[in-house]
Amino acid sequence: MDQAPATRKQQTHERIVDTAARVLRDGGFQGVGVADIMKRVGLTHGGFYAHFPSRDALLVEALERAGQDSRARLLRSMEAGQKKSVSRFRALVESYLSDRHLGSAESGCPVAALASEMPRQSDAVRAAGAVRVQSLGAAVAATLDADAPAETAAIVASQLVGALQLARALGDNAKGRRHLAAVRTFLLEQFEPRLPKGR
Repeated sequence: MDQAPATRKQQTHERIVDTAARVLRDGGFQGVGVADIMKRVGLTHGGFYAHFPSRDALLVEALERAGQDSRARLLRSMEAGQKKSVSRFRALVESYLSDRHLGSAESGCPVAALASEMPRQSDAVRAAGAVRVQSLGAAVAATLDADAPAETAAIVASQLVGALQLARALGDNAKGRRHLAAVRTFLLEQFEPRLPKGR
């Protein structure tokens, strides 16, 4: 069944959320000012409340959009990796801890970009952040051996996020890239699922 075309208001709403999702990952929660977001999409500050009851409501939607975008990119990377006959786990780790992700906070994982700021947000925003953390854990779990201990996904997700945050602290440079490479190697040696014998 075909969906009805989006109304102009819906299209504008989507532009606001897309813009806020990028700004949120790049500048953190404090970087998302209502007036600035509206200016970026070519609208006045006053028009904001026709779309959202509050700034927090925008932050919740922006977090959801950022998470959806990040997950879609990870899934595409895993599919591309499988075409090259690498495991889904390897494809996920190599994509998440890539040099490209190091230098692209604006389009990258919102958990890595925002985790340290989450505790200072409103209940609604923290709840949306928790969903993003759980989603990352689920994405990791789907790439592990079926008999991997339940806590393995949380351990790997924590190392992915922490490694990316520390590498970004070092900078988009040789030090940051070496840090990512070391953690990639460790995670693959420790957790990459083994193919059954005979394959």
